[in-house]
Amino acid sequence: MEDFPSDAIRNFSIIAHIDHGKSTLADRLVEGFLTGTIAKLRKGEQQTLDKLKVERERGITGQYSSNSLFKSKYASFGYLFEGTLKAQTASMFHSYMNKCYMLNLIDTPGHVDFSWEVARSLAACQGALLLVDATQGVQAQTLSVFHVAKEKGLVIVPILNKIDLPAAQPELMAAQMQSTFGVNPSDILHISAKTGKGVEKVLEAIIRRIPPPVSALARNDKRLKAFLFDSSYDKYRGVISLVSIQSGVMQRGDRIQSIATSKRYEVTDLGVMYPEEVPTISLREGQVGWMVCSMKDSAHVGDTLHRVGETVEPMPGFKPTKAMVYAGIFPVDSNDFVKLEESIKRLTLTDRSVTVSRESSTALGQGCRLGFLGTLHMDVFRQRLEDEYNANVIITAPTVPYKVVYGDREVYVSNPTNFPDVTDTSNKVKEVQEPVVKASIIVPEEFLGEMMDLLFAHRAGETDYRYLDDSGASSSRILLTSVMPLSEIVTDFFDKLKSRSSGFASFDYEDAGYKASNLAKMVFLINNKPVDALALIVHRSTEHAVGRAWVKKLHRVIPRQLFEVPIQAAIGKKIVARETLSAMRADVTAGLYGGHHERKLKHLENQKESKRRMKKIGSVDLPQEAFFDILSSKS
Repeated sequence: MEDFPSDAIRNFSIIAHIDHGKSTLADRLVEGFLTGTIAKLRKGEQQTLDKLKVERERGITGQYSSNSLFKSKYASFGYLFEGTLKAQTASMFHSYMNKCYMLNLIDTPGHVDFSWEVARSLAACQGALLLVDATQGVQAQTLSVFHVAKEKGLVIVPILNKIDLPAAQPELMAAQMQSTFGVNPSDILHISAKTGKGVEKVLEAIIRRIPPPVSALARNDKRLKAFLFDSSYDKYRGVISLVSIQSGVMQRGDRIQSIATSKRYEVTDLGVMYPEEVPTISLREGQVGWMVCSMKDSAHVGDTLHRVGETVEPMPGFKPTKAMVYAGIFPVDSNDFVKLEESIKRLTLTDRSVTVSRESSTALGQGCRLGFLGTLHMDVFRQRLEDEYNANVIITAPTVPYKVVYGDREVYVSNPTNFPDVTDTSNKVKEVQEPVVKASIIVPEEFLGEMMDLLFAHRAGETDYRYLDDSGASSSRILLTSVMPLSEIVTDFFDKLKSRSSGFASFDYEDAGYKASNLAKMVFLINNKPVDALALIVHRSTEHAVGRAWVKKLHRVIPRQLFEVPIQAAIGKKIVARETLSAMRADVTAGLYGGHHERKLKHLENQKESKRRMKKIGSVDLPQEAFFDILSSKS
């Protein structure tokens, strides 16, 4: 590693949207015919940086699963996106003008739910490849990550991919990139990552345009300073940390200390990702690699590490992750709670953006309340629990954190069970605020009307739009911006967006704070008894529609009882929807042959009276299968 000083190192990432070719380009860069890192991928082999099973199954990086069920389901939900779930790193070595360079590709997720992963990855980079599909043009998520990269001062290398396709329009898309990103068309590289055409120029641009890491040797600073930008967990070795060495040298046996926690560790192993773990003797200034130091608890991502006995200035950390979506996770078998809690703890070691707290439910028993960055983040976490830890879980309906303003304090509520009854004046609730986001939609001009209708149906406001292309373009595309409640996005918004735009719309959003809203807690009563696990927070304008939909859903899944069961949706003391589950009835007159008619009536009246008594004292226990059907069904 001493052969690669700071000026021979380039740290970069790739910015791209859904299926724009990020993973394909990464494969071309690390293949043997370019950099000698790995042998050329065989046809049909999984992509290099897709290490999680869920990444490969769901086609999260553009190489779609062979399982058609996954493809059809998640493509329709708008859940396929470019980039991995976890930020991955691969080191490559390339000779240019008789000098060998070390190129560190620090991969970034592209989906809005994983924006925290993006921020962490870009913090360890000095440049980024801005990859745009020559057939599709600029998309919403590309635009979002581009602005994050510019804020961090990264050098942008613009690239047009898929120029070999018949539908490619490189001149039009280059003009679009110029108007959107302000790049010079002459600086845009034209490549085909699939065939390898022009990829050699990408390596040259990485070396020539992207600056090396800032050297600390000029300041004669030899103190060890390492920036921890990601971590994963191995059951045999503990926490494996990805670090960027800012100054000094890290070697095996070094005693290091965390600035965030003041804990001390001994470096037991280190190396580079080539693209798998390859041990080295040391990691030096400007280099990116992995490190094991017998850390058994979670690493503090964004932390600065230094050698024991030395003092260094800490690196600017990250803002703490702010959960945008909350859901309760309960084991199907209540006896499995201890195992589930341990599995969640282990999984959060590899995903520090998940917040965890215990909660209990009278209907579902003991469980955990988890906070996620988005609904896809939640769904992926659930699947990783099932894949990696064989967990069998029930997830409650996702909710967002609301702000309840009282006269003297503000309270954040993420669990609908704890939401106050705003219809009760004794609670002294001044107002309720809900989180809102600034949404960006890029869509062809012919779908503008459909998108406007969709936004208004989801309580969007402050809507504006502008053309991305010149007015003379044959197929103009529009950037729609709007402010809308986050709760409207975590339901079926993605589904409707893709459906109404025939799959052509791209969507991204960013936090826009809180806004006052007319909200209330909806509870569901089964035989006049509330079920806490099914509580919802709804906008008053949709209370009747939501109430009717849910009571019909409950009516379908609740097993019939020996007595009549009313199913009601209530807000405060007002019933907004009701369905009645009819009783199972035995033919009590079947054994009566002949006799007077009053004899049969007497038996029927006795049966009615018995069912009245059962209804008063009877309880309806919802089986776990019913909860699973209710909470997993979208209809």
